[in-house]
Amino acid sequence: MAFRRACWVVLVLSVISLFCHPWTVRAGDIVQDDDSAPKKPGCENDFVLVKVQTWVDGIEDDEFVGVGARFGTTIVSKEKNANQSRLTLSDPRDCCISPKNKLAGDVILVDRGHCKFTKKANIAQAAGASAVLIVNNQKELYKMVCEADETDLNIHIPAVMLPQDAGASLERMLMNSSNVSVQLYSPRRPVVDIAEVFLWLMAVGTILCASFWSAWSAREAALEQDKLLKDAVDEIPIAKDRGTSGVVDINIISAVLFVVIASCFLIILYKLMSVWFLELLVVLFCIGGIEGLQTCLVALLSRWFKRTGELYIKVPFFGAVSYLTLAVSPLCIAFAVVWAVYRDGSFAWIGQDILGIALIITVLQIVHVPNLKVGTVLLSCAFLYDIFWVFVSKKLFHESVMIVVARGDKSGEDGIPMLLKIPRMFDPWGGYSIIGFGDILLPGLLMAFSLRYDFLANKSLRAGYFLWAMFAYGLVKTLGFEKLMVSVSIAIVMSSHYIRGIELDGWAWPTSTALHRPIHPRDVSSIGDEERRSESPVDKGRTGKTLSTLPTPSLRTSQR
Repeated sequence: MAFRRACWVVLVLSVISLFCHPWTVRAGDIVQDDDSAPKKPGCENDFVLVKVQTWVDGIEDDEFVGVGARFGTTIVSKEKNANQSRLTLSDPRDCCISPKNKLAGDVILVDRGHCKFTKKANIAQAAGASAVLIVNNQKELYKMVCEADETDLNIHIPAVMLPQDAGASLERMLMNSSNVSVQLYSPRRPVVDIAEVFLWLMAVGTILCASFWSAWSAREAALEQDKLLKDAVDEIPIAKDRGTSGVVDINIISAVLFVVIASCFLIILYKLMSVWFLELLVVLFCIGGIEGLQTCLVALLSRWFKRTGELYIKVPFFGAVSYLTLAVSPLCIAFAVVWAVYRDGSFAWIGQDILGIALIITVLQIVHVPNLKVGTVLLSCAFLYDIFWVFVSKKLFHESVMIVVARGDKSGEDGIPMLLKIPRMFDPWGGYSIIGFGDILLPGLLMAFSLRYDFLANKSLRAGYFLWAMFAYGLVKTLGFEKLMVSVSIAIVMSSHYIRGIELDGWAWPTSTALHRPIHPRDVSSIGDEERRSESPVDKGRTGKTLSTLPTPSLRTSQR
């Protein structure tokens, strides 16, 4: 049991440090604007992704994705309004001088390099081209911008950059066929996709399930200890019971060390991210998912198969294991292995979400915030960690370390598996709506603590703190202010104390003394009354009061 508990501590630190930033990410998102490419007259387009649909000899063929330039005309958003034009290969290839071939409304395919993007567009426009497709010399996409001193920006044709592999495919089409045509359009993404609603339900539902399970377990443990006290047990080994229960209480030191450990782990991911390292992360995720799924299933099935759940057998390294656990484990292992093998499939996200939700629920059941002081320190450190690695790291590494890790750059896949995702069903660009584990785990620690306190203080949902904390979490996610999720959750719980005129007497007093000590029913029912009872300065805070207490290619900016 000690070995298993130690493994869980390591796993929890690793999982939380992977995605502890409180924000929601969209996979395959449309290119966002930035301040490094300022707008000016003639060069003020928004950066948007562009679909390049091809036809070979009148038959619809492959579709490629590029990014529109800051200059030139805007690209139509609807496919029915987009013109189908013949594709021509530029001669010379870089289009830095007037092409030798006649264009007459053709879309010209040119290579990047040797002159400015705007010069290529001006030359193509003068030669009669209807659009210019610039092929990058890398597999990434670059934002085509204008230089500060440029004045010749009277460009009236669209310019689109394509990645190197897309350009190579178009060249092969031109070599094998004399009739290749393309259609350029940039469909708009819907404001709200049904995937966002399901993602919200998954996040809120996971926290609700984990919180009620944690609170129910705490109340059951308290009542069991009270029963032992009534049976005239003189001494109850509280510390021992807590150790064997598998609960890990976070303290202030571990909350501060979390930032250091998480930062080191994030740097390792950033520096070593590759195909083999992603495979290692998949293995770790499967191990955690198997343990989480097994814990949830055993807890659920033990209600119907009590006898099987109470029979144990000794297993090396793991200690006493119930027969029910032995029966469930092979199914969990098989489920995780099947997901790992077919994780690139169109329905693999279902298995990933099941494993992820089970892991999160189990972590929130095992890891407890003992009081509001520790919770505030932990979530505040996570907030600073997020700010640094998302925004400040751009100054040091010239790119956001957190975003690079979330995308899974250089891994060959669409991000690491430590997240929940749902395909965007009504989005013309496809992709996934995703949310990092930290968006659920970190606020979930505070929510579970609030409900445990409410249960043991015999508070109703309306009079307690859990309902308001969950309301804040759900509202922040609904409005899309995920960056404020940590601070708002803490503020709601703390402000509810002052609204009721209750002093934060348990700010530094661990509630574990209340959640695990032997209690009588009269103690539970009197906690709420005790909060309103006047006390002397000497006894105040020392009586029986408990605390109320991370498929769009990465983009860079270039002028040539």
